[in-house]
Amino acid sequence: MTAYKGIDVSKWQGEINWMKVKNSGIQFAMLRSSFGWGSSYKDKFFEYNYKHAKEVGVAVGAYHYSYAATPEEAIKEADFCYSVIKGKKFEYPIAYDMEENKVAALGKEKVSAIAKAFCERMESYGYYVCIYANLYWLNNFFTDEIFNKYDIWLAQWTEKPTFKRPYGIWQKSSKGRVDGIDTNVDLNESYKNYPSIMKYNGLNGYGKEASVEPAKRGFNAGQKVVLKNARLYSSAYTDRVSNYISGTYYIYDGIYFEGRYRVTNSSANVERKPISKYVTGFVDRCDMR
Repeated sequence: MTAYKGIDVSKWQGEINWMKVKNSGIQFAMLRSSFGWGSSYKDKFFEYNYKHAKEVGVAVGAYHYSYAATPEEAIKEADFCYSVIKGKKFEYPIAYDMEENKVAALGKEKVSAIAKAFCERMESYGYYVCIYANLYWLNNFFTDEIFNKYDIWLAQWTEKPTFKRPYGIWQKSSKGRVDGIDTNVDLNESYKNYPSIMKYNGLNGYGKEASVEPAKRGFNAGQKVVLKNARLYSSAYTDRVSNYISGTYYIYDGIYFEGRYRVTNSSANVERKPISKYVTGFVDRCDMR
């Protein structure tokens, strides 16, 4: 099973050097967008983290920390979260972070109703949502309906998770150290190709036009492609164009990354290592002939 390396961050990590984070091998980041539903409850580093993570090609999702004690308050939280994240693109889910003890005291049925209210509201806005909770919460405070409808982001700080149900993301440690971040940071693994899900289905700010039919995707390693003023990207995830290239290029390894292939400028470079030396960059499938 493929595991993508990630972190989750908020204002508590301070000003992050996202290029160093990317170069350390981090592939995605869950950014705290907001909490509660007051107008001042936006994470003060959310805009900074979103801008700089996207610029260097780290895929992002977002999470909202919940204080809601009723479904009505959960809807207020969803509306507030939407007001913070609208207009942006997220390759990973929008997570509902549930961990308040006073909410857990309400019991499984009420906790699940709160989670459902938030998730349904966010889905109505076009977002792919998931529930973040620790192992104890997941084992005791959610009904089968929640597990059947929504992805789970499991928080269990251990060498090996013991949760018995499916989950898409595992938060494995709260004491990680990553180059570019001065504090401890939560470490995560993701087991789904979330960027493809978002782009293919037109979710989380991506329009349907971003998707490509699977049957039309195939290029093999070494295959020659002709590019004409094609957009070149430094990674599969960034929206920032690093250059425009024309001429004859070659598919580096035939691996399809979120609508893009790696290309190289010589057939002699195909599949040679290290990748950073022989790959020219990433090019959209739709720019290839």
